[in-house]
Amino acid sequence: MPFRSDNALLTAAKVIERLAAYQPPARFGELWTERVKTMGLDPEIEAMLLDPGRIDDYLAHLPREAGAGYLHASTHTTFSPNLLAGSMKTNVIPELVEIGVDVRTLPGEGTEDVRAHLDAALGDLSDRVEVEIVMDDAATISRTGTPLWDSLQRSIRRPFPTARLTPQMSVGFTDARVYRDRGSVAYGAALFSPSLDAGSFALRFHGNDERIDVESLDLTTNLWLDVARDLLT
Repeated sequence: MPFRSDNALLTAAKVIERLAAYQPPARFGELWTERVKTMGLDPEIEAMLLDPGRIDDYLAHLPREAGAGYLHASTHTTFSPNLLAGSMKTNVIPELVEIGVDVRTLPGEGTEDVRAHLDAALGDLSDRVEVEIVMDDAATISRTGTPLWDSLQRSIRRPFPTARLTPQMSVGFTDARVYRDRGSVAYGAALFSPSLDAGSFALRFHGNDERIDVESLDLTTNLWLDVARDLLT
């Protein structure tokens, strides 16, 4: 009898819509400026990417194939509702619905910052939601200027003599934080075929056609072998 009932699924639908529509302000970390300046962009585009007040307008019109998702995730905390679980029968009105939300914070943000984001996104629905934290790991960073960084630079110049190693933020999820917490240095390093478009390649990750080309696999394998040999000499 759905009339005037409290259907948790309907509330969950509103919660998901608000999370999808939420637009937190852009925030630039310590790696952002250097990353933008190494992209070889038109000066006007570069200026927009370095302006917190204009970057969202630029990204709104940038195709995903051109890297819009990566640039957005590098400068914004993101909320992606990806899982939904409720009643298992069509003739039962659910009193509780679970929404699995993947939250990716920017460096420097913690649990309270996420809670503040959720309150801002949900508004009057915030009191209807109970938040259960599944994983709460802060973003981490490894400094440059280490023996491993220098070895990577030397190894990259073997196939690409004019290339310069520059730090950037990874928006994916890796095990680097585990090694860093134990005091080690961890970098995500790979070489991709010069014929690949970086934006289009990024869309392959967890996509319908997830793959890597043979040339990029060969370049990356040799990079790691060169680093190992270099560190042993």
